[in-house]
Amino acid sequence: MPNKRFILSKPKSSITDVATLGVTKEDFIDDFKQYYVHSLGRDENFRSSPFYACEALSLAIRDRLMERWKTTHKTYNKMDSRRLYYLSMEFLMGRTLSNAMLNLGVTDEVTRAMHELGIVIEELVDRELDAGLGNGGLGRLAACFIDSCATLQLPVVGYGLRYEYGMFTQTIVNGEQIEKPDHWLRYGNVWEVERLEYSLRVKLGGHTEIQTDEQGRQRVCWISTNDVLAVPFDTPIPGFKNNTVNILRLWKAVATEEFNLDEFNAGGYAESVAAKVTAEHITMVLYPNDANENGKELRLRQQYFLASASLQDVIAHWIRQHGHDFSNFAKKNCFQLNDTHPSIAIAELMRLLMDVHGLSWTAAWGITGQTMAYTNHTLLPEALEKWPVQLMRRLLPRLMEIIFEINAHFMSEVAARWPGDRARLSRMSIIEEGTEQQVRMAYLAIVGSFSVNGVAQLHSQLLQQGLFRDFYELWPYKFNNKTNGVTPRRWLASCNPELAALITETIGDGWITHLDDLKKLEPYAEDAGFRNRWREIKQRAKQRLAEYKRQQQEGTDLSPEALFDVQVKRIHEYKRQILNVLHVIHLYDRIKRDETQNWVARCVLIGGKAAPGYAMAKRTIKLINNVAKVVNSDPDVGDKLTLFFLPDYRVSGMEMICPAADLSEQISTAGKEASGTGNMKLMMNGALTIGTLDGANIEIREEVGDENFFLFGLTEEQIEARRQHYDPVAIIDQDEDLQRVMNLLESGHFNQFEPGIFDELIASIKSKYDPWMTIADFRSYIDAQKRVETAYQDKDHWTRMSILNCANSGKFSTDRTINDYNRDIWKLEPVPVQYP
Repeated sequence: MPNKRFILSKPKSSITDVATLGVTKEDFIDDFKQYYVHSLGRDENFRSSPFYACEALSLAIRDRLMERWKTTHKTYNKMDSRRLYYLSMEFLMGRTLSNAMLNLGVTDEVTRAMHELGIVIEELVDRELDAGLGNGGLGRLAACFIDSCATLQLPVVGYGLRYEYGMFTQTIVNGEQIEKPDHWLRYGNVWEVERLEYSLRVKLGGHTEIQTDEQGRQRVCWISTNDVLAVPFDTPIPGFKNNTVNILRLWKAVATEEFNLDEFNAGGYAESVAAKVTAEHITMVLYPNDANENGKELRLRQQYFLASASLQDVIAHWIRQHGHDFSNFAKKNCFQLNDTHPSIAIAELMRLLMDVHGLSWTAAWGITGQTMAYTNHTLLPEALEKWPVQLMRRLLPRLMEIIFEINAHFMSEVAARWPGDRARLSRMSIIEEGTEQQVRMAYLAIVGSFSVNGVAQLHSQLLQQGLFRDFYELWPYKFNNKTNGVTPRRWLASCNPELAALITETIGDGWITHLDDLKKLEPYAEDAGFRNRWREIKQRAKQRLAEYKRQQQEGTDLSPEALFDVQVKRIHEYKRQILNVLHVIHLYDRIKRDETQNWVARCVLIGGKAAPGYAMAKRTIKLINNVAKVVNSDPDVGDKLTLFFLPDYRVSGMEMICPAADLSEQISTAGKEASGTGNMKLMMNGALTIGTLDGANIEIREEVGDENFFLFGLTEEQIEARRQHYDPVAIIDQDEDLQRVMNLLESGHFNQFEPGIFDELIASIKSKYDPWMTIADFRSYIDAQKRVETAYQDKDHWTRMSILNCANSGKFSTDRTINDYNRDIWKLEPVPVQYP
């Protein structure tokens, strides 16, 4: 039978010409039914398969996003817009369904549609799993940023990794943190689109050699590599009611060959799939434990994989649009490095431009230095990544050569500015000398970027005066501040709809995209009727949180009448959850001594995860739970004081906590917290802050006024001055309250059947070398908490303060933050998207 060839006839219409999807109640009912019955094959017994109902609704919502996504993409290409590419190892997205409905402006229609089908929309929203793509503030900030970029209609693409397993699921067994795999993708991800056609190869290992090309030019070639395939998965990021839908592109690592057939035929079954397993490890787990060499190498593989795949993708897009002429590349593209993790992108862009596309060193460096911008998120020197030169040479030999050359040029520039200053040369070198040479990645980021920013006023000042002082003296024009923010769509409009409705009824809905409009609430703080409504909404939110806690774990219930005192964040010594626990022990001691006149009932909620290899943080979790067990079971305490640790803290948990919090604990050692964003979310929902002059606390206090902020603790300058003669034991000896607290701890009152388990923790806070100086701030903290009690006793006054905190949170919107980035760094033009 002869072969037949299929000949395409001239199309009568484009295959992408489809009818625009409607957004009425009836449209959502029809589409939901189609997906639920036909695509997912479900029957009418909804109660047995609510997951699939959530899936069906999500697909219907995603269809509307896809329409606008394609229109946005076409508009950007037609306009040939300057674009920003946001590189981040984390994007802590949380749940997508409710946020997508809000930003599309269809929440009411969808709610009515589901109600007509006998479905409660909240049940479907609760069925969605949190996307396990981040650890804490860094990843949540990235998620807020890309939300604001879409809302501001800026051409921005987010690049990250599609981790198979998230940070981990935290359970508490006998007070201890137990880590279990967070397989958030076990049911797939309805929001993502796999784009196999844009897959790319990423090189690892091998060696370099100089070869002569067809034009007789010598080029460095990176050969004999063990390549990994980077497969992109795209997630739509909608702006708020503006038809713009940007892209978050996440890379999955897969092997270039499924298995070695020769090995398989020879009986080496395990060896035949070794390459596949090794490749897929790269995007298997978010932040592997890097306490060992294997963990360090995997972390470096992840960072390079992200950088190389993303940069190759951007260059491929450029070539499709502009060919191989890179003369205008810097005018049309900008890269923002979210912390030090993606800083290897600087060397990788040099490699791609020189080795692959034939540019000279001078031309490539000119482009790199005009397109890379670096955000620093930490003041802790140990968090500024360093990689052993030996590891880099083995894993990324060509990148190591380029870094050495970058450093040679840079050292020449430093020597020209400060001739003969060998100490400065040593301090500033990208290569740190010692028993083992290390690559200082933060220094590479500074040298290769045109902009370096901190994320709060104090943080940026400390970078310039301390950590990066030498670089600031060389290039002061590179350094700037961009105070962080959070998106008001998720962190007020979506997570606290009752309060959002009251605000909109009172001042209109402009605040959702112009958060400064909340300032209009200030006069209503003096309106008794408005205060009553505000307080009732807060009370209902506390009742919902109490019910959420009851569902999460058995034990003592929370009283909505009590002061909800909240500290939820990553468990770390500098965040000083220990100080919070010392205060709880102090309150417990007061109750046991019957010092309860004018007592204010208090529920202390602490949540957060400790890194698996961080022993002291994990011991802190154990202490919190042991203290909670004693306090909550003591009949003398009753409902006067409750302490509980909320396990597996995540974005959806924070969405429940924010509306209910009365007091926000932001108690880090001054000079250690870069910014903090949990403080902003809680403030935006009317919580009052107790905190040190650290990170964004300073700016929060400036906005709301000292009278509406509970300040305590030493300043950064006082901390540094006191280090020389810090004596925590002497402080304890002079403070009777602290003596009683420490006696309860040291006597084993909270670990009677586990002797000695807290000895190391106690020794650390009593050490004169304690970098967090917890004991130094105890008395000031206790006094500030007494002011909290006094204020809370006057419920009307407390409500007034709560309203004013919300009213003055406008500065802390990521819309403002992104506008600042764009004005000073990115220089993008907003692109309106026309959609029927």
